[in-house]
Amino acid sequence: MTPTLIWIAVALFAIGLYLSWTAGRLDRLHARIDATRAALDAQLLRRASVAQELATSGVLDPAASIVLYEAAHAARQAEEEHREVAESELSQALRAVFGDAPQVEAVREAPGGVAAAEELAQAVRRVPMARRFHNDAVRAARALRRHRKVRWFRLAGHAPFPLAFEMDDEPPEALADRATG
Repeated sequence: MTPTLIWIAVALFAIGLYLSWTAGRLDRLHARIDATRAALDAQLLRRASVAQELATSGVLDPAASIVLYEAAHAARQAEEEHREVAESELSQALRAVFGDAPQVEAVREAPGGVAAAEELAQAVRRVPMARRFHNDAVRAARALRRHRKVRWFRLAGHAPFPLAFEMDDEPPEALADRATG
C-alpha cells in the first residue's frame, strides 16, 4: 500500500469514528428526551390527580370544586394533540380557585387539608421544572439535528423531530408562596 492510500484510509476511519460518535450523542439526547417526557407526564398526572382529589374532597365551595374537577378531568383524559391546551386550562383553573390566600387557608383548616395543600403546592411547583428539563433536552437535540453532517448522513435515523411541550404552567400565587416558604 502506498502512503497516500494509508492516509486516505486513516482519514475515512476518523470521519467514520466522528460520525459514529455524533450519532451516539444524538441517540443519547433522544433517550434523554424520552426520560424527561416520562417525568413530565408523571408530574402532570400527579398535579391533575391531586387537583381532582381536592375538588372531590368537599373542602372547596361547589363552584370552585366543579371548575377544578372539570379542568383536572379534562387534563387527565386529553389526547396527545390536545394535551398542552388541557394542561394550560388546568393551570388557569388552579389560579382561579387558589388565586388568593383565603381559599388556601380554608383548605388548610379542613381535616387533612394541610397535607392536601402541601401536596398540591409541591405538584404545581414540580410541573414547571419537569417541563423546563424536557424542553432543554428538546432544544439540545434540535440544535444537533440542525447540523449539516446530521442531515446529510441521516444520523437521526427515523426518530421523529423532537417537539417542546408548551403550556401555561404558572402556579397560583398563594400556592407558590406555600411551596417556597
